[in-house]
Amino acid sequence: MTMVLNSLRGHFFKHLSCTSSTIITGRFFTGSRVHRLIPFIHFSKSSAAQRYQHWKHIQTAAKFSTLSSPSSETPASDSFTSPYLSVRICCHKDVADMLSEALLCFGASSTTVDEEESSERSDEIIITSIFSVCKDVKDCISLAADSIGLQKLPSFEVAMHDHTDWIKATQELFCPVEVSDGLWVVPEWTTPPDLQATNIILNPGLAFGTGEHPTTKLCLLLLRDLIKGGELFLDYGTGSGVLAIAALKFGAAFSVGFDIDPQAITFAQYNATLNNFGHEELLFNLVPGKGILPSADFSSSMDIDQTAYDAEVLNNRGKYDIVVANILLNPLLELADQIVSYAKPGATVALSGIISEQIPRILERYSQYLENITVSKMDDWACISGLKK
Repeated sequence: MTMVLNSLRGHFFKHLSCTSSTIITGRFFTGSRVHRLIPFIHFSKSSAAQRYQHWKHIQTAAKFSTLSSPSSETPASDSFTSPYLSVRICCHKDVADMLSEALLCFGASSTTVDEEESSERSDEIIITSIFSVCKDVKDCISLAADSIGLQKLPSFEVAMHDHTDWIKATQELFCPVEVSDGLWVVPEWTTPPDLQATNIILNPGLAFGTGEHPTTKLCLLLLRDLIKGGELFLDYGTGSGVLAIAALKFGAAFSVGFDIDPQAITFAQYNATLNNFGHEELLFNLVPGKGILPSADFSSSMDIDQTAYDAEVLNNRGKYDIVVANILLNPLLELADQIVSYAKPGATVALSGIISEQIPRILERYSQYLENITVSKMDDWACISGLKK
């Protein structure tokens, strides 16, 4: 597949284990995460935070096995303009969450578990999955079932639908989000509830960052308090670009967003346009230093000038006033040196995408780099920030 990097795939999959006894907390970037038409998954209430992390990592890993080139015109992909397959899978309730996540590994674009829609047996439940018409559905389900140790292929039904039905359903799920008083994240296809508020207009597309998740909210609230005007901001793992865009709306002079996913960069740049920001104040690009600089075609499609990329990104280590990395535990631990290197002495470095029980590991890893460390929490999720020594 286009732009699939074997070395990075190995990095992801060494953390990936689709077994019922393992909760995975490793993801390189957003998200990623990365949504495919904003997939939505049912999570058990007892472990929602951990399952959300597990899902985000699986989404990222799966993305690297199916990644295709972005469009040169708009952030729409072929999946937006083709029919899709809706697949109803009947399985035991005890394995529904794990099977849903595994399906995303092996070709499903999204999965939904509806507890109100059960099968004829009380111990079974229906998973509704979306697949591209080019996928071998039986093979995907077989691989997913095998990966979580199921001995028998679950029964399933397949129906083809028009893509506009799925897009409409997806858009209906993403509603305006009031992060705090006077701060909204608003989908492109709706009218801001408060025209006088700070409104961040988004089409998240394939990228993480709709403003709904606690980690995004924590980062947005932190930025609103930190930014006084004129700052240089870096979003390390930008996803939809929501934080980089928000930083400019709060008064930053220049924002940069890194990601490893070309499709995330495409949507982030599109979202910059929605919010009337150009390259003179907002730059999105693939993370430097990993051998995945943009190809000529990709740079052309994004109208990103390579000189600007070199000057504003590669040469700005140690110069950012604020650096935020809203990813997950493992990449935060592994990439600590790189993340902190972009901040200037005395700059704020913020780390999120972790659950409360993981705070001690982040504090241990980053205490050598940061001082005056503070922790904010929301719904068992955390954001840690401190000043670079």
